[in-house]
Amino acid sequence: MNHSDLTTGTIFSHIKRIAVPASIGLLFNTMYNVVDTFYAGRISTEALAGMTISFPIFFIVIALSSGIGSGATALSSIALGGKKKDEFHRLSYNAMIAGLIASLIILVLAPVITGPLFRLSGASGTEMTLGIQYTNTIFYGAIFFIMNAIINGLLNAQGDTKSYRNFLIIGFFLNLILDPLFIFGWFGLPKLGTMGVALATVIVQAIGTLYLLIRLNKSSVFNFHDFQGSKYSASTMKQLIQQGAPSSLNMATIAIGVFVINAFILNFAPGPTTIAAFGAAMRVEQIALLPALGLNIAALTIAGQNFGANKHHRVYEVEKLTQKIGGAMMVIGALIIYPLAPRLIEIFNSDPGVIEAGAAYLRIEIFALPTYVLLNIFISILQAIKKPNFAVGIGLYRQIILPFILFQLLGTQLNLGIKGVWWGIVIINWSAVVITYFYSRQVLKKTLQQI
Repeated sequence: MNHSDLTTGTIFSHIKRIAVPASIGLLFNTMYNVVDTFYAGRISTEALAGMTISFPIFFIVIALSSGIGSGATALSSIALGGKKKDEFHRLSYNAMIAGLIASLIILVLAPVITGPLFRLSGASGTEMTLGIQYTNTIFYGAIFFIMNAIINGLLNAQGDTKSYRNFLIIGFFLNLILDPLFIFGWFGLPKLGTMGVALATVIVQAIGTLYLLIRLNKSSVFNFHDFQGSKYSASTMKQLIQQGAPSSLNMATIAIGVFVINAFILNFAPGPTTIAAFGAAMRVEQIALLPALGLNIAALTIAGQNFGANKHHRVYEVEKLTQKIGGAMMVIGALIIYPLAPRLIEIFNSDPGVIEAGAAYLRIEIFALPTYVLLNIFISILQAIKKPNFAVGIGLYRQIILPFILFQLLGTQLNLGIKGVWWGIVIINWSAVVITYFYSRQVLKKTLQQI
């Protein structure tokens, strides 16, 4: 059986084969971040707060990586679905050129933008200093994050999520060793604190780039000679930008959204306690979302190949099945989190104030858990049929425009304070799901009927 061909066979079997390894890999990726958060909490509450504030700034790298990577996945899936291997190799070549250019831009801008962005978020003092040290180190290793996303996108297009899973598992165990080594200065090394957390991450990503390149070269579809024979193509680069830019901008709105949330947290609850609690709670939330995150990759890849093969009924089937599976998973996750919320926060920080604030957030946020899965699947399907632009609009709506209005209304006008921010997130996300549902129905019907 040709596992890279997703246009035949049962949809459920393809979802299982792609989503399960992806989710396992993402589990270890999240546990990787959990380890970083754990050690940051052990350094100090200020260190944990600084890394939390740095998250939306560091997300600039993630946004660029995700955009180029998901653009490569979508276009490569469509090319492979149409049995166009020359186009696949041309896309691969130009995606890597785009990644190198993006990496150079970040390298130049990193020293200039981090300080002003931290000050804009309202950060100051020790948490700002520690956060800047962490973020700048990450920026210097941006090329590895971006190249890993691109190579993984090319592997995903073939239905291979196992290679990236393997890297994330290896990376998790490497990080367990490297974090304390650099943070606490074991074996005579200098004590680097939060900078050590970032340095460990950059080293792991560099190792991942080498491993994934080897896996891509050994894949059934990729041929190095054909890749080497490809050339820069303005039209291909344009396609990648058109497909990837909306995804990057959508991810950027997520970063700005967290930036906005951080600013409102510091406004309603000044000091490091609540912002540190939010950082710890986000890790718990990420773990809860893990079982369903692989569904996004499966939806994009399977729908993309079947769209390229003009098997439109299978595109609808992918959307419906992934949503049902993801929704059920999130309900189970919410039922587990609610009673265990304080214990889960305590894993990261023993400060009673942090535990109380983090548990309060989680017990409200569980009502929003299904929205993340539904929104991501809708957006993945739209990207798979070359309609990625909606992601930007809905991202602006739910991450920037409505938060400024609703957080202020609930927090200040209705006097809910920080709880106004937490309930605002729930309301905003569900409204975004409703809007996206009706939009995607209309676009899917119109696009698939025209072809």
